[in-house]
This record gives sequence, C-alpha cells and structure tokens, in this order.
Amino acid sequence: MEDRSDKDKNSHNGDDKKKSIGIRIIVTVIAFFLFIGAFMTIRNFADALKHKEITYDEFRKMVSDNNVKEVEIQADYDRIIIKPVKPLKEEDEMVEYYYTGIVDDEGLVEFLSEHNITFKRKIIDKGTTIFDFLIAYILPFALIYLVMWALFRMISKNGGFGSVGGVGKSRAKMYVENETGVTFKDVAGQEEAKDSVMELVDFLHDPSKYTRIGAKLPKGALLVGPPGTGKTLLAKAVAGEAHVPFFSLSGSDFVEMFVGVGASRVRDLFKQAQQAAPCIIFIDEIDAIGKSRDSRYGGGNDEREQTLNQLLAEMDGFDTSKGIVILAATNRPEVLDKALLRPGRFDRRIIVDKPDLKGRLAVLKVHAKNVLMHDSVNLEEIALATSGAVGSDLANIINEAAILAVKEGRTVVKQSDLMESVEVVFAGKEKKDRILGPEEKKIVAFHEVGHALVACLEKNAEPVQKITIVPRTMGALGYTMQVPEEEKYLNSKEDILTMIRTFCGGRAAEEITFGSITTGASNDIERATRLARQMITMYGMSDEFGLVALETVESQYLDGRSVLNCSDETAARVDEAVRKVMKDCYEQAKAMLTENEEILKKAAEFLIEKETITGKQFMEIFRAVKEPAAETEETPASGEEGENNEQESVLQTV
Repeated sequence: MEDRSDKDKNSHNGDDKKKSIGIRIIVTVIAFFLFIGAFMTIRNFADALKHKEITYDEFRKMVSDNNVKEVEIQADYDRIIIKPVKPLKEEDEMVEYYYTGIVDDEGLVEFLSEHNITFKRKIIDKGTTIFDFLIAYILPFALIYLVMWALFRMISKNGGFGSVGGVGKSRAKMYVENETGVTFKDVAGQEEAKDSVMELVDFLHDPSKYTRIGAKLPKGALLVGPPGTGKTLLAKAVAGEAHVPFFSLSGSDFVEMFVGVGASRVRDLFKQAQQAAPCIIFIDEIDAIGKSRDSRYGGGNDEREQTLNQLLAEMDGFDTSKGIVILAATNRPEVLDKALLRPGRFDRRIIVDKPDLKGRLAVLKVHAKNVLMHDSVNLEEIALATSGAVGSDLANIINEAAILAVKEGRTVVKQSDLMESVEVVFAGKEKKDRILGPEEKKIVAFHEVGHALVACLEKNAEPVQKITIVPRTMGALGYTMQVPEEEKYLNSKEDILTMIRTFCGGRAAEEITFGSITTGASNDIERATRLARQMITMYGMSDEFGLVALETVESQYLDGRSVLNCSDETAARVDEAVRKVMKDCYEQAKAMLTENEEILKKAAEFLIEKETITGKQFMEIFRAVKEPAAETEETPASGEEGENNEQESVLQTV
C-alpha cells in the first residue's frame, strides 16, 4: 500500500510540474498580447488628442480670419485637414490640426486662393503596416488557436469531452483510516444496523474466515431510514473502523449541466476504487441518481438515466474478491429503481429507524459524555419524554441544555435544563415579548386544562406532565405535555379514540365555558382527524369497511402524504365515517368536562395565576375536588404509597 501510494504521489508531482509549465506558457502568451493591445489603445488615445473635429462653417471662418497655414484635402477619407496658425480655443493647445468633412462647395478653391492659403489634394496609401496586419489578423487567430489547444489538451488528458476541465472527474472525498474521527463507539441506538455494517468491516479485515466456508463479500448495503437517524454517521464510523480507503460523496455530485458527465464521474469513481482496493464507496442521498426510470417517480431524464445505467453496469462489473464494498443511504427507498435494489448490487437493506427507549437513552449518553452533568441528572426521564425523536434531535437537546446552563451562569447541566431543552426543540423557545390579553389568556387556560382533564379522566391516556399558557416560537399559545409511563409499540382502537377525545377536550372546554369557539383548536382538529381517518382507511378499525386498506402513505420515512386507493363514492363514505368518529368523540369529551366543570374552572384559574403548572399540581387540584373525603380519611398502604410516589416522579419530569 505504501509503495503504491508513493508512486502515485510521484506521478501526480510530475503531472503537476507539466501542468504548471503549460500554464506559464499560456499566461505569458496572453500577457504579451494584452500588452500589445494596451499599447495600441494608449497610442490611439494619444493621437486622438492631437486632432479635433470642427464644423465646415468654423473652417471657412478660420480662413477668413487668416488663421490657416495649410489645407490638405483627403478625398479618399472624405475630410479636409486644416493646420492652424494658432488654436481656436485655449484648451486646444495640444491640437496640431483640425479636420472637417468635405461638402459640395464649388467655390472652395477660389476662396482659399483669395486668402493665399496653400492647399493640396493627397492620395492616401491604404496599405497596412506589418504591425497593423499582426494586430488585425494574426492576434485573433492566435488567441483562438491558444484556447483550442488548451481545450483539446484537457480533453485528451481527462479522457473525453465530458471531462473538460475536470468536469467528468469523480468528486468523491477519500478518507484513509481514522481521518473521519468517528468510530462505532460514537454510534448508539442502532445496534442491529451497526452489527450489519460491522460484518462488512470484519470481512474486509479478515476475508479468509468467510471465504473458507464459501461466503462471499456483499457487493453493497443500502442504509434506509428517516432523516436524522444516523445513516451518514454510521457510514463515517465504517470509515473510521475499516482502515481501508473510504470514498465518500453525495448523489448530487454526479449531476451536472453537461450531458454525459454523470456517467463519466461514475466510471472515474470505480476506476479510482479499483486502484485503491480493498476500499469502501459511500454514496449519500443515492435517490438523486437512482430514481426509478418509471415516469411515476420523475423518470424520463436522459442524463440521470445514463448515470444510473452506468452505475448499474459498474456494480455488476467489479469483482468482490478485490474487496470493494458500496454503501448508500436514502430516506426514499420507494423511488429507487428496482434494478438497483436487487441482490447482486445492494445485497443488504439495513434499516436505520427511529430509536426506541433503550436506543434514545444510549444516544443521550453518547452525546452527554463530553458535557458536564450534575449528579442528579436522570437521562432515562429525558429518553421517556422524547418518544419519536431521532438521534439528531437528541444531540440538539443535549447541546441546547448546555447552552441554557451557560446562559444562567452555571458550570454544569441540571435536569431542569434538559427538560427545558426538550420543549425548546419540539415547541420552540418561550416568547416572553408576546403578552396575551386577559380574555385570550383565560381562553387558552381553559383550552389547555380541557386537554389535561380529559386525559386525566381517560384510563388509557398518557399522564399529564406539564400545562403551560406561555406562548412558544413555533406558534403554540400554550400546550399540554403528556409523557408515557412506558414505551408502547402498538395502540388499540380504544387507545386511538382516547387520543382523539383528548384532542377534542380543548375545543369542548371553550364551548362549555364561553359558549363560543375560537381558532385555537385548529392543530388539535387536524391531528384528531388524521387519527380518525387512519383508523378507518389504514388500521381496519371500522365496522363499515372492515379489513380493507383504503389508503397508502408515500415516502413513509419523510412523513409523506396519504393517497386514497378507492372510488369517489367510497371516499365520500370514508369522509362520513370520519365525521361520525370526530362527532362522537367530541360529544364524549364535552360530556366528561361538563360532569367535572368544577375541576375545569379551579384548575384553569390556578393556571391563569401561575401560567405554568406541573402534572402533580394539576392532580392535587383534581383530587381535592373529586375525592376530598378520600384524601382526609384514608391513608394509603405502603405498597400504594410507593406506587403513587413512582407516578408523581413521572409527572414531575418537567
């Protein structure tokens, strides 16, 4: 490896020297012609100062005033040259002669003779000097020749018209050994994906133990998952662990305005890879060049198809025994061409999904290891409060907490900083300059308490953690935060209906308290409607439609839009079923709040006073109104007390 790299360096040095000599010659020639051009421009400018145009009347006046030494008629140039006795004006001191156009004046000769003016008619020799010939004819052709010579030299050196100026050269960045600074220790929360790529690295390190049994090195692995889950980080970790050359580039690096450039860059990339084998090629966002040739996904682009065809040919053409592995990442696997996904090209599809509770905790620990944390910090509570977050979100939470601690003048991060950073990442920062009027503040308070009270009355709902009416930068005037007691992967029909009723609680509380409704429930209605529609069209939870999939989601890893797979008549029936679910859930939420209106009012009044309350404070109000006798007369057993303490610790997460 070292000898080959030294030879490559020497050859590159020789090429660089030749290139520098050629550049010097080109620059010298161009500078010479530029100098000549500048000289001619200055000379013409100086000549222009020695003569000045005047009118024919001014010329006759000069003759009448005896201010003319000599007159020369140049019929070929259709002008008269006048040499004056003295300048016409003070600013004409540098003028050697004046000139004017020839007019049809039959008495001019007689007029000049009367004033004893010497005049002559001169025939101009229109022949050009060698210097003028060089400037007029040789210089343009010399410049054109110079440009064409440089152009064809680049073409011959880089191997075709697609490679002019290095356009067809691969833009892959090459890493050697630990240049990325990332290892598998820096990747957390994706253990299955990490195991899959570790096998590839191990195969490159010790292929004999695999080939001994007849196993072959996979040609490629496709990393698939939502944005921010760590696909690129995993590839960088492979580069840090493999100890072989690692070529990294994006799918968009193949795309260029020139036809044939993409295919040329693919060829050049694999040529470099074969010279550096064993090695790994990583193509990020491969959907930029790997889109299906079907017009449904934007096919029909000849340049992209040529690039894709070349990539398919190269992936079929190289020998895996040389140790070349291709890694690619995408969050749109459904748009990739089927020929690209088949075994023999990308043998493995590695899912890099959103981390679960255990994975989120591991990610938080990785990002927190370089941050000074207080001993009381409990990262498990943060992991529990961030269901659905990806690795980049969790990294941002740790960073925001550290920034918040510095702003408050502390040298360590506390639990409160982490909880506040969770809200900053998902809801935005507090808008302290937005002050709600008394009436709006009251409406928002009852709205948020309506959500919390319905959630409290539902046995399947997640516990309320925090209620606030402090506006946030992402548009919310207030929000109710719920945190699950444990990670859930499945939701029953009753669970979904509970969520919908909780969403409806805010609007129901407004109607019960004020007798009118506002626009504050728009996001609640949108999310509740989405759940109701998914129940019917995707989850088969409707008695009317049963086990029929009426809807599919495009770009599932990018939260793509849903598309109905049914007739217009069925779609209308679906809309009616969704309206019925929404109406029933709203009426149920309204009935629950009406029955517990006293709790609603007291909790809302307390929230207006404090602006932000914890789940524990809300539950104290709930119990004080709902079960006053039970709180004063009954004392919980030790086991129940421990269970209550555990619940309160969850409620006090923020």
